[in-house]
Amino acid sequence: MDLLNAAASPETTDLIKDGTEATFMADVIETSQDIPVIVDFWAPWCGPCKTLGPLLEEAVTAAKGAVKMVKINVDEAQTIAAQLRIQSIPTVYAFFKGQPVDGFQGAVPGSEIKAFVDRVIEAAGGESPGGHLDDAVQAAEEMLSEGAASDAAQTFAAILGEDPNHADAYGGLVRAHIAAGDLEQAEAILNGAPAEISSSPELEAAHAQLELAKQAADAGPVAELTAAVEADPDNHQARFDLARALHANGDVEDAVAQLLDLFRRDREWNDGAAKTQLFTIFDALKPNDPIVLNGRRKLSSMIFA
Repeated sequence: MDLLNAAASPETTDLIKDGTEATFMADVIETSQDIPVIVDFWAPWCGPCKTLGPLLEEAVTAAKGAVKMVKINVDEAQTIAAQLRIQSIPTVYAFFKGQPVDGFQGAVPGSEIKAFVDRVIEAAGGESPGGHLDDAVQAAEEMLSEGAASDAAQTFAAILGEDPNHADAYGGLVRAHIAAGDLEQAEAILNGAPAEISSSPELEAAHAQLELAKQAADAGPVAELTAAVEADPDNHQARFDLARALHANGDVEDAVAQLLDLFRRDREWNDGAAKTQLFTIFDALKPNDPIVLNGRRKLSSMIFA
């Protein structure tokens, strides 16, 4: 889609090369005067290097010319390794204007590598490859908030076509299907999430929203459940069902209040169902939502009273 392809791809040849002590000055120091250069210090005997190297190359290639990469075999470049105090490998440094500006040691997940590359590009004044995708995510979120779930789903899917591990877009795609009432598809998408982002906050929130949406389909009538609770305040099942019905009707704050009351009355009821349901609601909302902040504070005061 045009939104995702607004910027023309720069020349991507010669982005990644093998360097030596003889070429280090030209490949890294001089080249980094104009464009950041990421240097991967590795060795043939280093197991983690074999995993990290291809992930770095993939991230650099995806940046489409905003950054370059040089691979240095420390066994053949011991002088440079000593000058830069390379004590273990893999070690990665980013150079800009001839100076190291960022770096890390050891093998790290692919998502952290992408974030590192983005950070290096932005530090050099460039636009990271994820920048236009973030703009597209924001546009899709606006579609979703305006009720255009189908359009939002198409946009989220297009973003994932460029970056399959974009957690915001993946969670957004699940939420778009939830909003459209297609819970089976939402669950299928969630179950197929890449391992790298499967436990991310964005997907945890989508999972919580899916669970709440499933509950909403079986929620009872608010008026009848309210009457049952008023008739017998210790009817824990009725109060729990009332909280689910209130949430299904969009009354999240009252749902939380009922669950807090249930927890206060019997925190162990039904294997701690009240606390579990509270955490599901909290996970489905933004961490700074007043309902979350107030609810967590009240729950903590009861737990540690």
